[in-house]
Amino acid sequence: MTTAVQLKTQELKPGFGAEILDVDLARADGETLAGVVDTFHRHGAILLRGQDMTPAQLVDFVALFGEPEDHTQKQFTLPGQPKVFVLSNREVDGKPIGAHNDGVGWHTDYSYKAQPVMCTMLYAVEVPAEGSDTLLADGCAAWNALSPERQKELDGLRLHHSYQHFMATREFGRQELSDELKRDNPDVEHPLIRTHPADGRKALWPSTGTVTEVVGMENPKGLELVDELVEFMTSDPFVFRHKWQVGDVLMWDNRCTLHTGTLYDDTKYFRTMHRLWAKGDAPY
Repeated sequence: MTTAVQLKTQELKPGFGAEILDVDLARADGETLAGVVDTFHRHGAILLRGQDMTPAQLVDFVALFGEPEDHTQKQFTLPGQPKVFVLSNREVDGKPIGAHNDGVGWHTDYSYKAQPVMCTMLYAVEVPAEGSDTLLADGCAAWNALSPERQKELDGLRLHHSYQHFMATREFGRQELSDELKRDNPDVEHPLIRTHPADGRKALWPSTGTVTEVVGMENPKGLELVDELVEFMTSDPFVFRHKWQVGDVLMWDNRCTLHTGTLYDDTKYFRTMHRLWAKGDAPY
């Protein structure tokens, strides 16, 4: 499979994602990088293994996809590189250097914002020998697997998302938001079925954690519907499981996927990842 610049690729799973082979992102020319961006927009996710990139190079790379996005939680960004967020269970001088167990639970990033992030990139600095896989669920394949009757029932429904609700109820690291965070992260509504701006393909786009209701539908019926759709979309036929290696760059399209991290033995292993985002647009 090739793009206009003859990139060598292979599917991450049948019908979803692309592993891009034989590209060194730190040294690639503009034409090759344009091919990488094009491959991303068409496939929902891309993987490039064996990369060796500085934080500044990571920021330059994610900027090819859109303006790098800021992070809601600032305390775990890299010094001098505020667009690079650290995920880690390491501590230095008794203090954690990154967020631990962040991203466990099926979700899409920044779904509580009016303009959720378009893509998420993770770069593997150190990985456990076992566990800590990242799972991606294909919302387009899940949508296409629904009957026309079911699609008609769901199309047009909207979900209420709340960052305040998410932080007060999440499994790891619950916290009461400051007045500043509440002000900067008001509740929003988004469509349950999202249209991809690149080619008009539709994706099932529920989430967990941030969703408080289906607009116009009483709870618990509304939340039961969301749970049902998340369970359907995250079933085996629609999920890619990524097993990490040091130097992996994995990017996924938040406009058409859900993702979750998985746990690992944090008494035995260390895990350090750099996370970057590119700004998105309002879902429709």
